[in-house]
Amino acid sequence: MLFVLASLGTRAGNEQGEARRIFEEVYDQVFGSKGCTLTYDVNLVGMYKTKGTIWYKGKKSKFTDTKVDSWNDGNTAYYVYKKKKTVEVYNPKAGNPDKYASKFKFTLDDFDYSMESNKEGLWIFLKQKHGAKGTVKQARVLLDAKSHEPKLVKVKVALFWANIKISNFKAGGIKDDVFVFPRSKYGKGYKFVDKR
Repeated sequence: MLFVLASLGTRAGNEQGEARRIFEEVYDQVFGSKGCTLTYDVNLVGMYKTKGTIWYKGKKSKFTDTKVDSWNDGNTAYYVYKKKKTVEVYNPKAGNPDKYASKFKFTLDDFDYSMESNKEGLWIFLKQKHGAKGTVKQARVLLDAKSHEPKLVKVKVALFWANIKISNFKAGGIKDDVFVFPRSKYGKGYKFVDKR
């Protein structure tokens, strides 16, 4: 009986280790030094919906959606609010000015990991450990079963879930000039507000 319990514990530990390994590989593809681009469709329980395209490469990012375009070269972040014709300038090292994105704080060590395969693909489940300080309580990540490309992310913060559908995922080959703010495009008619 002890042998059976020990082997079940080892199998669960191996599965958790494998689930974390796969999640870390995907996380590195998205936020690592080679960069990625993807199309997203976000729904925060009906309170906030948006869709667009984003590029990541380490600490750099760029995104575009129907209301906002943003460039972050790692030193300066520019948020272009299209309707207001306003460009807000931030120091990205001081925090994320996006009021929704700033709520999703965590480290990879905050969670216990598990996984499950089904007809949809490979699900990686993250559940916050007791005493973790991040704001993300749980996450469910659906990956393509073969390529491990992300398809869907469900994130629980406090009492609500955010659903992020992902498409057109491409890892690697992202050049640094993608993250350079095209100042000449936003000259006449745009108001600049420096919030650094």
